[in-house]
Amino acid sequence: MAGNTYGKLFRVTTWGESHGTAVGAVIDGCPPGVILDLDELQKEMDRRRPGQGGAASPRKEPDLLEILSGVFTPTDADLPRTTGTPISLIIYNKDAHSKSYDNLRDIFRPGHGDLTYLSKYGIRDHRGGGRASARETAARVAAGAVAAQLLRQHNITVRAYTVALGGVHVQQRDLSQIECNSYYCPDAEAAVKMEARVQEVRAQGDTLGGIVEIVATCPAGLGEPVFDKLEAELAHGLMSIGAVKGVEIGAGFAAAEMLGSENNDPISSFGFLSNNAGGILAGISNGAPLVIRVAVKPIPSISKEQQTVNLANEAVTIRVGGRHDIAAIPRIIPVCEAMVRLTLADHLLRQMAVDCHGE
Repeated sequence: MAGNTYGKLFRVTTWGESHGTAVGAVIDGCPPGVILDLDELQKEMDRRRPGQGGAASPRKEPDLLEILSGVFTPTDADLPRTTGTPISLIIYNKDAHSKSYDNLRDIFRPGHGDLTYLSKYGIRDHRGGGRASARETAARVAAGAVAAQLLRQHNITVRAYTVALGGVHVQQRDLSQIECNSYYCPDAEAAVKMEARVQEVRAQGDTLGGIVEIVATCPAGLGEPVFDKLEAELAHGLMSIGAVKGVEIGAGFAAAEMLGSENNDPISSFGFLSNNAGGILAGISNGAPLVIRVAVKPIPSISKEQQTVNLANEAVTIRVGGRHDIAAIPRIIPVCEAMVRLTLADHLLRQMAVDCHGE
């Protein structure tokens, strides 16, 4: 299967299926000497781990991250360092219940990739979602956690949070509130309303979508003209997340309603006076914070009756069982952070190569 590798210099290949033995990633191109705090890597895995938060499914996965290669701990050091060779990461599946999907073996679930995977490959892994499952994103988070520790050496940070869930929108962005509720919401009052909305929809047997905002510090100069513009690469990475159906940078779609005089960001001796560009001009970072928002669709597995067809193209109705989240939020938040980190790590190395050649 093609399309499993992301990046050009900082390259990540993910592997594994939802109900297979394990999922994992191989990172190729990570520079040597990057200090890896294993506790911090595991904390990132814990944020995405199933079974957490009011919107989460009952599936319980420990998501313990193991590093099989590419790191070494010198005798005079407390923490391992990357060696410059491929880093192999693995997360074993411990709580997969494949029998829950036996009744769906010959039925195409609405909103899932069952029909398209069969159309493309002539074979379909009916255990959960196979490669199309959100379980694959555990490998992205693991790789993104490694990228985060590389980026930290260059003062690049990435933070994501929920700005809308189920029609409930934040009215303020107090980032000190993000860790105070299970939805990583920067508005305490909105977080309470989000929880009530989740419980309301759970009782209806339905699911919710929402919006995640990602903000990153970024030096000026990252991005490549013309087809590898930074916003294009960020959109590529974020749109590769299964639940993401839209990406906007800075003012995004609101820019279509603005005048040029309103949308342009004035420049002073202290920097930009606004950030409608979202930190990117002409595809290259301008030194202002990157501001990105993604639209997250509702989880397609619902217990309400739905119309579909089976392998014989016969009309059937189904209720999807199994253990599913009510919303991809908040567990998608570390996934969004991971894809932005992987993109920035790749472009950082590309810029470092340019700087090196220019000396």
